[in-house]
Amino acid sequence: MTWTERRSARNGAVELAYDRLQEGADGEPLLLVMGLAVSRHWWPTELCAAFATAGFAVARYDQRDAGESTRWAANASTGNPFAALARGRSAAYTAEDMADDAVAVMDALGWKSAHLFGHSLGGVVAQRVALRHPDRVRTLTSSAALPSDTGGLGAFRHLRLGTLAKFARIKPAHGRAERIAAGLAVARLCASPGYPFDETEALERITADVDTGIAGAKAQSRQIGASWHGPSLAELRVPTLVLHGTDDPLLKPSAARATAAAIRDARLVLQPGVGHDIPRERHTAVAAEVRALADLTPPTDPAVR
Repeated sequence: MTWTERRSARNGAVELAYDRLQEGADGEPLLLVMGLAVSRHWWPTELCAAFATAGFAVARYDQRDAGESTRWAANASTGNPFAALARGRSAAYTAEDMADDAVAVMDALGWKSAHLFGHSLGGVVAQRVALRHPDRVRTLTSSAALPSDTGGLGAFRHLRLGTLAKFARIKPAHGRAERIAAGLAVARLCASPGYPFDETEALERITADVDTGIAGAKAQSRQIGASWHGPSLAELRVPTLVLHGTDDPLLKPSAARATAAAIRDARLVLQPGVGHDIPRERHTAVAAEVRALADLTPPTDPAVR
């Protein structure tokens, strides 16, 4: 698989790094939204290839405060992301700003609308894009994510606190070797218990992003603490697929059940043995689920893609 060179979209003063897969460029637009503090390079290459094979034109971007996109000043928030989640507010930007970032990337790509696939915090952002900009979203897939209108202390009922404690013990990374070690520690914590851990694939993702690395605790706090003032999930009318691993070490399946229950006609798929990642053995099946969802929507004129 070959990615284009890094490109930039803008949402006001924020610059958003993105690229797109050259293979499958004539397919239906599919925008990938990655999770907390990690860059677009954390999408598994083979999963992106499976999406292309399933008929999608695939693009991915770095959310604000992660990867090569605009970062905020180091003192713009406290350094405890779990406290930020409990408070549910960030002075740096709002959840609406983060949703608008995805639309800015679609504008830069020339996409009038797109299918969205969001993972972890990216799933929360994708839900909010569908609520705030329903005319821009053909279908929504929310993977390993909280319900977007569950904030503050209410979110903790879906979290596995033991894993949060393990994340908190990962030391801040400074040099290249430390950044690789920290990334590998995160990948292992998120790994699927029912499938072999693919260290080679994990290192491929981590080293592709080694210069920017995983965003620090203050950036995580800003992202996860960004407050949402928009509609509730009950108002979402975009065709929706909710994916979740039964063995997710970070988020309980109750998060997916709550999301699917809130969205009319949402399809819930619980994946046995899957953790807070998408293992190689599930790539083809996940792409097939997204393809089946897309096939339920009316075809769109390629001229207004």
